[in-house]
Order: sequence, then C-alpha cells, then structure tokens
Amino acid sequence: MKKLISSLLLVGLLVGNFGLVGLQAQELEGTVTLSGAWAIYPTAVAWAEGFQKKYPKVKIDVSAGGAGKGAADAIAGLVDIGMVSRDPDPAEIKKGVVPVYILHDAVYPVISDKNPVLADLLKKGVKRKNWIDIYITGKITTWDGAVGRKVGKSIHVYTRSDSCGAAASWAAYLGKKQEDLRGVGIYGDPGLLEAAKRDLIGIGFSNFSYVFTREGLAVKGAKLVPIDSNENGLADPDEIYNDRETAIKAIRAGRYPATRRNYFFVKGKPKGLVKEFIGFALSDEGTKIVDEVGTSLPLSKTEREKVLKSLD
Repeated sequence: MKKLISSLLLVGLLVGNFGLVGLQAQELEGTVTLSGAWAIYPTAVAWAEGFQKKYPKVKIDVSAGGAGKGAADAIAGLVDIGMVSRDPDPAEIKKGVVPVYILHDAVYPVISDKNPVLADLLKKGVKRKNWIDIYITGKITTWDGAVGRKVGKSIHVYTRSDSCGAAASWAAYLGKKQEDLRGVGIYGDPGLLEAAKRDLIGIGFSNFSYVFTREGLAVKGAKLVPIDSNENGLADPDEIYNDRETAIKAIRAGRYPATRRNYFFVKGKPKGLVKEFIGFALSDEGTKIVDEVGTSLPLSKTEREKVLKSLD
C-alpha cells in the first residue's frame, strides 16, 4: 500500500512538473523593445528572429540609432533594452542601469579601394601618432603626411554625427572622446562606411558588424587601413585584415588595438521576458546565430556562463 501511494505521489509530481514546464512555454508571450547601437543591431535582429521562431507569441522590436540613444532610452524606460557599444559611464550606473556584457567588437579605419595611396597604406600601415594627427590635432591634412611621399591630395576626414560607441571607441584608442574627433559628421554606421567608400581621398571608420560581408570578406569598394601597432614602419601580415577570420584571430589574441565590449543596458536587474531573451542571446543557440550571421564576435562559453550567473 505504501509503495502504491509513493508511486502515485511520484507520478503526480512528474506530471505536475511537466505541466508547469509546458505552461511556462505556453505563457512565454509579450513584447521586448530594443534600441541603440548600429554595431549590435544586425546581431540583435538575428537573435530576435530566432527567439520569435522559438516562441511565436513573443514580439521583439529592434531599432538602431546609436549607442547614445540606446543608453538614453534604457535610462528613460522608453525601451526594455538599450544596445550600447561602449563601456557604461558611472553616471549611467547611478541612474539604475545594469550593463549586461553580450559581445566582443572592434572598430576599423576604412578607405575607398580606389584611394590613390592604397598601396602605400597596405605596405606601411599608419602609426597611432599619425592617426592622432589626422583625427585629433589636424596636423596631417594631406595624404602626403600620412604616407611620407608627395601625393598632392587632401584627406577628407569623416566621423559620426550621432552619439555612438564606434566613435567613442575610435577616440578612446586615440586617447580622447568622441567630441574631440575632427571631420564631417555622418549619421550611422552604414552612412559613414558609404561616405568613406565613395570618396576616393576620404577616410572613415566602421564597426566589425559592417566592414565584412556575410561570406567573410571586406565589403565591396572598401579597404581596411592597417594600424601599425608595433610602429616598425611596416604593415606586418598580422596587421592586415582582408577577411573576417583573420580579424577575429587578431582580436582574440589581443593584437588589434581598437577593440571594445558591447552591452545590453537594462533599467534594474533583468527579469521576466527580458531575462529570457538575454538568456537566449547568451546560450549555445544564440552563439550559433552570431557565428552564422557573422556580424559580431560571441563571448566564450566561460564568459557567457559568468554573465548569466550574475543575472540570477
């Protein structure tokens, strides 16, 4: 008799638990809104599509507009998640933001593949001091100064007009802030990349998300300018990035200098559907999506587990 009662209790518990799991799956519905960084936007859209496919009653609304907008929207409670492609400011933390580390990223200087000094740049690269003189001090205004020979061509410098992580990260590499960058302001990552591609004597910068195609090659019409990190006057093989895999190896190895972290900003500790979506993004399934779309660099399994544990 006791065995029968125990068996019935066990069956009841199992049925109850499975029922709860099924109920939770059925009840996973609602809307999650995200806004912010262009760098994160393509990956967030892919995550949203994967999550919605898994949970048809959920709607994920993703919009771009720059890291500054994402941070401001999250703080103001206008969105559930702000996509921010830079480190959080202490003032933002004081306003209740919880930054969730989600991706690795990098920013690259970009020119037209028809630039008249392309061969020089691919051979020598550009030292940090020269980048500073192009983007900060304005001491270098011609390609002559950039490559060390008579060219007779001005440099048309482009930067971002919107508050963004790409400009903040590029400026940080140069020891400054976004507002210190010189150049014609262009809105958004796609716009700045297009401006740099179309202007034969122009230069801009863009995120990892936009400089490589889905096939892993540099986007048509653009070339990534090597950064002469060791300042030996040459663009060494490990400083030239013609494809995504080479760039990823350099970032993972810590060789590429203009790298950064990407975050989801949430007002208060993530919970409910927002927490479920973040968990999906940082799961093995979410990581597979990142690898497939090729627009960002996923965190390692150890990093992801650490982030997820911090949210419990």
